[in-house]
Amino acid sequence: MLPQWVRRVTIAPAVVLLTGVILLTAPLILMAGLALSPRFPGRWRPLRFIWFAILYLVLDAGLLLVLFGLWIATGFGAFVSAPWSQRAHYRLLAFALRVLEHEAGRVLNVRIESTGATPDDFRGRPLLVLSRHAGAGDSFLLVDLLINWYSREPRIVLKAALQWDPALDVLLNRLPTLFVDNDPRVDRLALIGDLASNLDHNDAFTIFPEGGNFTPTRREKSITWLRSEGRERRAARAERMRHVLAPRQAGTATALAAAPDADIAVVAHTGLEHLTSAKAMWRYMPMDTTIRVHWWRVPGNEAPRDAEAVGDWLFGWWSLVDGWIEANRPQVVDDALADPTTRTDPITP
Repeated sequence: MLPQWVRRVTIAPAVVLLTGVILLTAPLILMAGLALSPRFPGRWRPLRFIWFAILYLVLDAGLLLVLFGLWIATGFGAFVSAPWSQRAHYRLLAFALRVLEHEAGRVLNVRIESTGATPDDFRGRPLLVLSRHAGAGDSFLLVDLLINWYSREPRIVLKAALQWDPALDVLLNRLPTLFVDNDPRVDRLALIGDLASNLDHNDAFTIFPEGGNFTPTRREKSITWLRSEGRERRAARAERMRHVLAPRQAGTATALAAAPDADIAVVAHTGLEHLTSAKAMWRYMPMDTTIRVHWWRVPGNEAPRDAEAVGDWLFGWWSLVDGWIEANRPQVVDDALADPTTRTDPITP
């Protein structure tokens, strides 16, 4: 990962300039997509792909320009952490996610169905969100639901690779976000504890206990790792869960200890897990699917705090999540994951 200042002065301006060029040539590009579409399976696949790619690029560049204005308005970043500035940045993130949700529904025929605990069930309480991790963009989906459906301000743990997107890089680094990588010099648990501390009534600390995006290959590797660590009982439990990775306890235990007054939301979702690569996203466009999301509320005083007990507690919940996925996942997911060409490491969420 390049240093932050290098990303700011190279990638961000390049995206804005590229967007300008794309907009000037957009009619020709869209006409080419229209001409090519009958040659490909799927309904207008190249045209849909080109339209959504242009939209994302324009949205990225637009966000960068607005963020530059906010940087000036906050005294060249001096007051970026002020409450009014944080609210403005959250509103900007909410707007961007609403646009993506709307266009995903219109262009890709993706629908979102949310069941279980409602916003009223969590109202007035700080929240720890423990979510399944599977499929391209599921972190965007979760943040969209938290901001636009549940009226929360997420504090989220994400992969550092997401910072290659310049708008996400700038926006999320101005909000309470922890980007993690494999740098052994970084005390990630201490950073997780800091991020989960001092939550107020509309905050939602969000973490993916599996530690990575689900694929069948990663599931097998997680079971092998448990056995190599002498965790035979947990390995056997993980083998019985077909649709999730074995959850890791350390980050969740740290967050629970840092936020003793918070309620907990356990989140399962299905409908994205077959989108494990750029090739798969192209293959299944338009997606013609319903992404189903289910929320469980757990009162904070019902969760353990001892790290080992947290591990067993997580396995119990992830067994429930696995069963819910088995009962609710779309047929396209079953068909895709049965195809050996999908058994690859996923793209960045």
